[in-house]
Amino acid sequence: MNRKTIFEEAYFEQANFNTRRHFLKQCTSGLGGIALSSILGGCFNSEQKSVEENPFAVKPPHFPAKAKHIIFLHMEGAPSQLELFDYKPELAKLDGQLCPPSLLEGKRFAFIKGTPKMLGPQATFQQHGQSGAWFSDYFKHLPELADDLTFLKAMHTDEFNHAPAQLFMHTGSARVGRPSLGSWITYGLGSENQNLPAYVVLVSGSEPSAGKYLWGNGFLPSVYQGVQCRSKGDPVLYINNPKTIDTELRKKSIETINKINELTYKEIGDPETLTRISQYEMAFRMQAEVPETMDISSEPAYIHEMYGTEVGKASFANNCLLARKLIEKGVRVVQLFDRRWDNHGTDEGSGVDIGLRRNVEYVDKPITALIKDLKQRGLLDETLIVWGGEFGRTPMMENRAGDNNTPLKGRDHHVDAFTMFMAGAGIKKGYSHGETDEIGYYGIKGKTHIHDLQATIMHVMGFDHEQFTFPFQGRNFRLTDVSGKVIREIL
Repeated sequence: MNRKTIFEEAYFEQANFNTRRHFLKQCTSGLGGIALSSILGGCFNSEQKSVEENPFAVKPPHFPAKAKHIIFLHMEGAPSQLELFDYKPELAKLDGQLCPPSLLEGKRFAFIKGTPKMLGPQATFQQHGQSGAWFSDYFKHLPELADDLTFLKAMHTDEFNHAPAQLFMHTGSARVGRPSLGSWITYGLGSENQNLPAYVVLVSGSEPSAGKYLWGNGFLPSVYQGVQCRSKGDPVLYINNPKTIDTELRKKSIETINKINELTYKEIGDPETLTRISQYEMAFRMQAEVPETMDISSEPAYIHEMYGTEVGKASFANNCLLARKLIEKGVRVVQLFDRRWDNHGTDEGSGVDIGLRRNVEYVDKPITALIKDLKQRGLLDETLIVWGGEFGRTPMMENRAGDNNTPLKGRDHHVDAFTMFMAGAGIKKGYSHGETDEIGYYGIKGKTHIHDLQATIMHVMGFDHEQFTFPFQGRNFRLTDVSGKVIREIL
């Protein structure tokens, strides 16, 4: 029996579904479906999309957007703002002194026990650019962009452990099950390139603490989840055909599978069947474009020097260059996760004095190159850049043993103050928003909550965050849950 006959027989066998099973399914999608919809509070939408509709078709935002794309650079583990951007000379004067009890009362910490000692900045600081932005000596390249960046100096969050804080940053909730920022954006805007995923995730180091939930679709259709790619080996697992399958056979098999899926959709009406159809088709189209897009070997030598990339090696630098290439191709959302920033000082060389300095050296050049490269190609004006971790670090040392005898210089998790920066489309250049107290413990001016950051990102992408909702389990959900305000001072 030839291949064509096999596919045709499979198709017609599925088409002949006048059976008792079909009758029962029809009951489920008829009276049974009405009853179930009532029980679940109207979770099922009676106005289902047609099979032919493309979930990634370009859609208009609520109002003209400043940004078409976003690159979110997440330094997983939470870098210390006190060694990077938040200059505190008064904290240096307190170095080695016992922490005042008032800073500890009523507070929850991940590791601090007893009364810890204060820890002065381990870096030296200098102002750069016309904006006078403060950078530590850990950075050798990023200060060149001082007048292109906007700093959020008084960020605060609700979560003091890594995984919940990461979820809160990227989904608006500390619990799993909510759609990620990238899923919301691709659901709302679609994609400019139908041959690539609208939402791509690149990871250097091991996977983040919160795992793939950080780019999950939650209760949105699963077609909007992020697609994790690799900078070494096959960019997407199983993207190449097996040796015995050629392109024509793969195409024909997908067409046959999708005919069956269409029949299933007409019979059942489950919108996830549409997702399945779109994913099969996208996977086939990706086979042609993804390998070329994810190949950095054709980039000129000066670009590799600029980023510090190495062909055939998985690295943060390679991921930054891939981010630029993906944006060039019209990918809507690119997220880079780099896991190396949990600088507690529990192991030799891992603290904020040695470990953090080493971490900055690893990302400083690639991040600077990415922003410069986007700028010289005219892409920064339509791309929003966001950099940061999930929370900040305390001005006192962590004191796990409770005796202040450790010589290692680490800081504990801190929810009340940390720094992030933004750049690109819709964002002021050379501006610093917010201020912390003299030791960097509390925000005292321009305090910015995670939901405020998310509301601002949505605004730059063209959405009213309060109106951009999705019905689920009887109520409308949004990324910013029930709070958040746009930080208009930085627009």
